[in-house]
Amino acid sequence: MRTVGEALVRAHQAAAAHSETPALDAQVLVAEILGRSRAWVLAHGEEEIATVEASAIQGALLRCREGEPLPYIIGWWEFFGRRFRVSSATLIPRPETESLVELALETLRGVIREKRAADIGTGSGCIAVTLAAEIEAVRVVATDTSGAALRIAKMNAVDHEVEARVFFVRCDLLKGLEGGYDVVCGNLPYIPTGELVRLPVSRWEPRLALDGGIDGLQFLRRLLTDLPRKLNAGGIALLEIGESQSDLAAALARQSLPGWGIQVQKDLAGRPRVLRIGQGR
Repeated sequence: MRTVGEALVRAHQAAAAHSETPALDAQVLVAEILGRSRAWVLAHGEEEIATVEASAIQGALLRCREGEPLPYIIGWWEFFGRRFRVSSATLIPRPETESLVELALETLRGVIREKRAADIGTGSGCIAVTLAAEIEAVRVVATDTSGAALRIAKMNAVDHEVEARVFFVRCDLLKGLEGGYDVVCGNLPYIPTGELVRLPVSRWEPRLALDGGIDGLQFLRRLLTDLPRKLNAGGIALLEIGESQSDLAAALARQSLPGWGIQVQKDLAGRPRVLRIGQGR
């Protein structure tokens, strides 16, 4: 390939077999490697590409044809209007998780004293870092069992200048932490083991962050027993769930925490997405 336009055509062809938005993916990929904006790439189709850039694009297209997700190829993805580094050790941030963040921010803004939150299974740190970036007064503890994921999350905290207010801990759920949180949130693994092997996501994204056990709710069960000791009075937990799990997840929460307010909140697409658990609400 010699020009930007040729690179876009080849990138579109490579992405078409695995993406629902091959044109957009092609623009993002070529723009990233060239160090330009998408607008520039679209406006400069006749611009010649240097040999080293053409080689880098060729290598990326090989990965693209194999079905590797674009965020892993370019090393970042956007979430809540910010770029977050990602790697094969982290999940790719998705728009539906932004609904959880919106709910967490709404709650934290209503807390008058020092605001404290916990993000369980932080992965890339997109939830924890966003909370800290959006609200200057919040302090966030972000946990994960993966050291590789925590390294990426720490870099994202530095990138967005919140490293002084996000504290990363390698642990299982909230094990060993004292508590006192106004919000406990997280995108825990929730895909049933039997379903996971049939999903394309299992080929590329970390199984550790996806596999929720036989019914997809094993981590929720364990967390529910710990929540009363971790939440402040009036605090809430916000946990992402699969849309087919909403009834069972809510029933488990009501059984484990009688008298607590249990609700299922929908995402922007109208799908059941977030299990909201509050004391006496």
